[in-house]
Amino acid sequence: MRTHTDGRRVDAATQAHVRRTAVKAVRAGMTQTAAASTFGVSVRAVNKWMAVDKSGGLRALAAKQRGRPVGAGSLSAAQATKVRQQILDRMPDQLKLGFYLWTRAAVVALIARQCHVTVSLTTVGRYLRAWGFSVQKPVRRAYERNDAAIARWLKREYPAIARDARREGATIYWGDEMGLRRDHVTGTSYAPVGRTPIVRATGQRFGCNMISAITNRGQLVFRVFQGTFRAPMFVDFMRRLRRQSAGKVYLIVDGHPVHRSRVAKAYVAAHADDIRLIRLPGTCPELNPDELLNQDVKTNALGKSRPRDRAEMMMGVRRHLYRRQKQPHIIRNLFQERHVRYAA
Repeated sequence: MRTHTDGRRVDAATQAHVRRTAVKAVRAGMTQTAAASTFGVSVRAVNKWMAVDKSGGLRALAAKQRGRPVGAGSLSAAQATKVRQQILDRMPDQLKLGFYLWTRAAVVALIARQCHVTVSLTTVGRYLRAWGFSVQKPVRRAYERNDAAIARWLKREYPAIARDARREGATIYWGDEMGLRRDHVTGTSYAPVGRTPIVRATGQRFGCNMISAITNRGQLVFRVFQGTFRAPMFVDFMRRLRRQSAGKVYLIVDGHPVHRSRVAKAYVAAHADDIRLIRLPGTCPELNPDELLNQDVKTNALGKSRPRDRAEMMMGVRRHLYRRQKQPHIIRNLFQERHVRYAA
């Protein structure tokens, strides 16, 4: 039984000579099967060489460089650790790379600059999987945020607030307000490839506002209104909140100008025995679980309907919030999101 020669054990010049000799033999009339048997290669190899000869001639069968391209290689353990840590600590633009987000191409550029090693996109993909990375949609964070103040809030200030609330028998509410617009679009829809689905809706422009407050025990209070959110509206909301609460109210809000207004401060000072207003650190909406309720309203109340006028929009938002009041487990789950896990 005839065996084929392992071409991988032959130098490049000899390989090229065998290819050219086999092709010349077939050109002279030898069958590809006979050439394969004579030169100790497979019929498939001879067939491939003939195709290359047909398109590029004998020159196309010349010896070529074998192995990895010049400059290509793999990362050492130390290099891999360094690159992984840089991806964790910085974004590409902070490292002055020509990218905004970490993509495989961005990692290729980082490895080339830091380690002087050229790797392919496929290799980078394997590295990223081995390092425990996956493709994710990033969360936006403001440049103006004060990370030290946020850490202080989580480790010191909120635990102190919780202790004060327990001592006074108070209920901690997390409050926020938002505006809703008729043209808010959310979700996706199936449609034939290449044909973008069309949603019919009114061309009129209208909207409404809502203010809400939730507790980590599942309570929800809200008000849907028309017009600009101003201090008198906020004071009226706090007044209603006081009246329907059994004990003192701790209301945690963001740094909206209305929350810092003289009217709001005067009201809280005049009713200090019943309500305490607490502000979160600046530009950190992820600390307020009521922001998740806002997203829920936009997605499930507004995004899944097409109101024809302001009255219909406000009715739909109220209907959704009334439903959420009867689902305290959903409100409690808002406090389980990362960064907002506050004890009950």
